[in-house]
Amino acid sequence: MHKRLLNILLLLGLLPSFMIGQDIHFSQYDMSPLNLNPALTGEFDGDYRFIGNHRKQWSSVTIPFTTFSFGADANKLPFGPDNIAAGIQINQDRAGDSQFNTFMVNLSGAYKMTLGTDSIQSLSFGLRTGITNRNLNYDPLQFGVQYNGFSYDGSLGNQEAFTTASRTYLDVHLGASYSYYIDKRKNITAGLALFNITRPKQSFYSDDDIRLDARTVFHAAAEWKVSDKIDVMPSMLFMHQGTYNVFNIGGAAKYVLVDFMGTYRTVWAGLYYRNKDATYLSAGMDYDNWQFGLSYDINVSTLVPASNLRGGFEISAIYIIKSDIPKRVLHRICPDYI
Repeated sequence: MHKRLLNILLLLGLLPSFMIGQDIHFSQYDMSPLNLNPALTGEFDGDYRFIGNHRKQWSSVTIPFTTFSFGADANKLPFGPDNIAAGIQINQDRAGDSQFNTFMVNLSGAYKMTLGTDSIQSLSFGLRTGITNRNLNYDPLQFGVQYNGFSYDGSLGNQEAFTTASRTYLDVHLGASYSYYIDKRKNITAGLALFNITRPKQSFYSDDDIRLDARTVFHAAAEWKVSDKIDVMPSMLFMHQGTYNVFNIGGAAKYVLVDFMGTYRTVWAGLYYRNKDATYLSAGMDYDNWQFGLSYDINVSTLVPASNLRGGFEISAIYIIKSDIPKRVLHRICPDYI
């Protein structure tokens, strides 16, 4: 009974932050670029990119919160200017006992322009828009009036009159990104994005004053070669939404196994910190056109007594299709006597 009561109290404490308006997030935000900034649409070396992300958290506290994300984008379209990119992003997030579900389908586009004559610097502007549906199931929830004086009795009515269990809305997001690309192992990126510009209504009680807060995002990352085999990859992320601020900072080290004639294989690992929430470990690998990432959050927030330091597990994968594959050039060797 005490554990069930704790779960209910935690759920009631957590639900407002989701229902009134925080967006989904990933610890491996760099492995979900279309969710990070619309301007990152098409920002990769190749023709087509496919992205998958899965996050599972709070298993030790209540019913696990799960997030799935799938994205695909094209560096350039088969028609029109070469500096126009397009993509699609599908997200689904399910949270807690109420099975509070958020489903998003977004289309994004980006315009890329080079700075200077050497093309190593570029600036991109992106737009993302789409439909979001949020719904919940009231049946699994427990209410005080269902306590019969001795224990919880699910057969008792909850005496609540709910207006609706679903809401669908259109949303718009903008972004800009700067890239300084010296080569594959020396590059810097930074970006600024504004999400939920339309501030859509969120209330399940038809209260027009409850809206999804706009979210401002600033991110920066670098990959820098420090030796023939080792790169360092620092990164940071700052987000502001309503009364909430999130600051991520950390870095990883990459060990290059092979980098020759289109064969690129590495392993990497890093440590990151999200303010007042979690420290998380991340590791992954590049295998030619594939990139894989794993991370685990160690919760350090005020929820530690319930979470026992356990937070969220996350897995990500990216696959890039390249039409221009480097070919080995064969040279005829002349005999010494000629």
